[in-house]
Amino acid sequence: MTPKGKLIIIGGAIDTGSFTETQFGLPQNMNFFERGILKRITVESLHQTTSRFEIITTASLIPVKVGEEYIKAFAQLDVHDVGVLNISSREQANSLENCDRIQAADVLVFTGGDQLRLSSIFGGTKSHQIMLEKYQNEEIVIAGTSAGAAASSKNMIYQGSSKDALLKGEVKITGGLGFIDGVIVDTHFVQRGRIGRLLYAAASNPGNLGIGLGEDTGLYITNGHMMQAIGSGMVILVDGRQMTDTNLTDVEMGKPVSIKNMVVHVMCEGDLYDLSEHTLTIHHPKSIGAIS
Repeated sequence: MTPKGKLIIIGGAIDTGSFTETQFGLPQNMNFFERGILKRITVESLHQTTSRFEIITTASLIPVKVGEEYIKAFAQLDVHDVGVLNISSREQANSLENCDRIQAADVLVFTGGDQLRLSSIFGGTKSHQIMLEKYQNEEIVIAGTSAGAAASSKNMIYQGSSKDALLKGEVKITGGLGFIDGVIVDTHFVQRGRIGRLLYAAASNPGNLGIGLGEDTGLYITNGHMMQAIGSGMVILVDGRQMTDTNLTDVEMGKPVSIKNMVVHVMCEGDLYDLSEHTLTIHHPKSIGAIS
């Protein structure tokens, strides 16, 4: 069944336009009113600037501060109906008040932090079920940055150093929130050199498309399968379906892994990837100064 909801997954360090965020690793120089992802979230929402937004800070270690920054950022986009849900336990995830707030939301934004907190606190709860049902049946926008993006898929990476990622057993994978299937998402991808993590994930789960999201870069996903690159950087796709050989099952734990014939794509703003057909369409903007 084709979901009616829209999914926006972001690689992290999203430019919210605030000048007070540098100490938390959030950049302040991008022109987010022109190209920013927060504006795209707003535009794609059901009622745009009058939509009801809920910022879910569960993954963050500084939930109050992060929530305040998102409220400020959306206010600059003339969005003022914004609440913050700092759900920190499964009991809170099952509470009637929080479930009602999620049910009433037009937009849910999962912030960064630890994706394992998201899966362990929300997985199988009443609020999680409401999210899944709304995404399937309503025109909700569900957005996630960093941990929120990693947890968006059915399977998610929750552990594994960048340096040692291509050693057997280094990358740990568990169940995510399940808004989209057939992919596995890694974030802060270019900046933290995580290609090894994604290669390992794709080699061990070749039926899943590996998605590596750069910072202030994301994918806008409609109909559950049509993915458009948005933001200022790159999206790396790792397709293991054509892999012809790997020694993954033969080597001992902690030993390097060999992979043969892994397909890699690079997407930038405007490019489209059809997950159902596994086809990439590159956007070719008209060159500056070109004669029409």
